[in-house]
Amino acid sequence: MEEKLKQIDSKCKKVVLYGPESSGKTTLAIELSKHYSVDWVPEYAREYLQKVWDKDKRVCEPSDIMPIAVGQMNLENQYAKKSDSLLICDTNLFETMVYSKNYYGGICDPLLEKYALNNNYDLYLLTDIDIPWKKDDLRDKPNERQKSFQIFKNELIKNNLPFKVINGTRIERLIKAISCINSII
Repeated sequence: MEEKLKQIDSKCKKVVLYGPESSGKTTLAIELSKHYSVDWVPEYAREYLQKVWDKDKRVCEPSDIMPIAVGQMNLENQYAKKSDSLLICDTNLFETMVYSKNYYGGICDPLLEKYALNNNYDLYLLTDIDIPWKKDDLRDKPNERQKSFQIFKNELIKNNLPFKVINGTRIERLIKAISCINSII
């Protein structure tokens, strides 16, 4: 299992879109990918949990966290093998760890936590909750957005990870994110 959570060596800069549900991560990842003409790593949890919802009509449970983590790392490593400049990640293991702790009373698999804290990224773009919440099958906590945002931010600070808060309109977010990324490439 450990090998499945390990980040492969890569020469590319890695930027993570990170934050609570319905905060614009995927939209921004796609826009950044187009702007820089690079690949973006999709959020594996969306695909995995949509299948769970379609089959069982349930949202994420603690037993789903490790399969999601393995799937996310597998996707990231596949894309990292093909990239030599910049890789945009729509989430990562650190986000999965924070989600697990936030949703399940501080519980997180120790192996996930180990790799979430040891895998390296050049920049986290923390997406603010200043955009409307969009309901879908998988989103379930519209009234806890501010609390979730603060938890996500506090974890970045606690672990001394490089981050910038991205807020504003869609175009303002894109301009801010491009400026932040340009400062590291």
